[in-house]
Amino acid sequence: MHAARSVPVLDLVAERLTATLGEPDARAAVTFLGTERIEVLRFLAPEAGLVRYATLGMAAAPMADPTAALADPERGPRAELLLTLRAGAAPTDQALRALATFAATPQVEGVVVAPGGSLELGEPLWPGAPFRSVLVGEGGAPVPDLALPEPLSPVRFLPLLPMTPAEAAWKRARGAAVLRERWAARGTDLNDPTRSAVSLDG
Repeated sequence: MHAARSVPVLDLVAERLTATLGEPDARAAVTFLGTERIEVLRFLAPEAGLVRYATLGMAAAPMADPTAALADPERGPRAELLLTLRAGAAPTDQALRALATFAATPQVEGVVVAPGGSLELGEPLWPGAPFRSVLVGEGGAPVPDLALPEPLSPVRFLPLLPMTPAEAAWKRARGAAVLRERWAARGTDLNDPTRSAVSLDG
């Protein structure tokens, strides 16, 4: 029996999410044609004024290098996605389908989602949102990586940082690190669902 089949990866992922973020107060499932079901869980952090959305299902299989002739059913990076926003400022619950779409990208398009990459939706992340894409951040916080038995790679919980169209274009031209530096230098609140683009002059 393959190790990938004997290890309940998604059960372990769900346990890690609840151990770190608490019990989800809502969850929804989305299935795209030809893909496994993706769930999106919502976690409230009222003391911080935040709402967190986490995918569950993306890590069921490793992401395959699109140039590989044959996908390895066990080895390869695994990830779930996290989106953290300020609560109550926008209809962010309607971003659930966008999150599920991003989580299905490895199955649908055969790409490896990794820090520094970007994911494009082609429409607002939620109605009225100033963002149509996200930058994939580094894992490790707020949810630590989840180690799995060998030979499986650990599951990383990758934060998604919404980008305005201008920021996305700037990132394509100059790279993710430069955009992150600009956000930091200008004190950009990346959790603000109504923020405008950071100043990209200079």
